[in-house]
Amino acid sequence: MAQKQSAAHEAMSRGYISTVARRFRRHKLGMVSLCFLVVLVSLALFAPFLTPYDPNKLVGKFAAPPSLQNLLGTDQVGRDVLTRLLYATRVSLLVGFAATGIATVVGVVLGLVSGYFGGWVDMILMRFTDMVMSFPYILLVLVAAAIFKPGLWNIILILGFVDWPGVARLVRGNVLSLRETAFVKADIVAGMPTRHTLFSEILPNTIAPILVYATSVVAISILDEAALSFLGMGVQPPTASLGNMLNGAQSLTILTSKPWLWAPPGVVIVLLVLCINFIGDALRDAVDPRNIR
Repeated sequence: MAQKQSAAHEAMSRGYISTVARRFRRHKLGMVSLCFLVVLVSLALFAPFLTPYDPNKLVGKFAAPPSLQNLLGTDQVGRDVLTRLLYATRVSLLVGFAATGIATVVGVVLGLVSGYFGGWVDMILMRFTDMVMSFPYILLVLVAAAIFKPGLWNIILILGFVDWPGVARLVRGNVLSLRETAFVKADIVAGMPTRHTLFSEILPNTIAPILVYATSVVAISILDEAALSFLGMGVQPPTASLGNMLNGAQSLTILTSKPWLWAPPGVVIVLLVLCINFIGDALRDAVDPRNIR
């Protein structure tokens, strides 16, 4: 009997996944964004094989314009802009996905515990969450970045441990409704371990809204990294990041006469954030139960 129920549950899960995938494919802007994001990720991952230059080595004249040797020109110290752009995109994607992973794990665990157990556990966790959310977000990030030594992994950890409250509140809200359902109450009556109820019954039923919310966290983390690096509090030179590439283009002369120094990283930031947001919109529509198409 248990095997039949398990098989039926798996069949329903496969049917739901196929339905979501079909809805997502019908979202043209989402599909275009997904394809474009795959291209950007591939370019970043295979950067060492796509360019003959080292991102930190001098390969030409200072701030030379685009040419056949340097398709996007060179920066202020003679490094190839295209090479640094590919490596900088890799850094931004790493920050975005790693920080989102940390925030999601922390938020999911706290949200599950808070919503399932309730009582004083819920009160303490939610008041702590409210306290974190009461601070202005960007101010909290800047203060944390100023306290800790600037660097790639410190920025990932800072953003990961600042972005979790939204995930925690989302998961808690879903748990509060799911714990009143028949299948959860049946697990409790049957004496199933709490971890089984939380991670095998409740969590799979709240994955969809978590994934949708996570896309916005990825985009925000990419923007935050760029902002912190632009201010000199994020990824430090000579490591290339989209933010510190923009940092070197603050003078009026560069802005007006040398656009190859600031336009490429600016365009990549915009494209990354737009693609991720459009994917999130498509995913939200795909998992919406009211969408019957």
